[in-house]
Amino acid sequence: MRRPVLFVSAFALLTSAAVAHHGWGSYDANNPITVAGAIATSKFENPHATITVQASDKIWTVTLAPTSRMNSRGATEKVVAVGQNVSAYGYPSTVQKDEMRAERITVDGKTYEMR
Repeated sequence: MRRPVLFVSAFALLTSAAVAHHGWGSYDANNPITVAGAIATSKFENPHATITVQASDKIWTVTLAPTSRMNSRGATEKVVAVGQNVSAYGYPSTVQKDEMRAERITVDGKTYEMR
């Protein structure tokens, strides 16, 4: 009896930690947006790479994929380097002003899937 209870408890802890980390529910998937402009800053680190993009109207923070996924899809640190022009398609945050989660980005005519 103790073993199943321990397993269920461990599973619940791990699952809740993963959901809390990602928090994808705080993005508005019903209203996708595209943010385009020059990359002003770039952090190519886990848990997710992040760039800021100087769009025509404001600076956006764009949350990308984990670096391992980005590298495996060809979106290396050089692709999201400061100064590159990027177009990011994704979902705006419902919590953080001027922040979005990218589903895909396009740099130099090449599209990279983030999810």
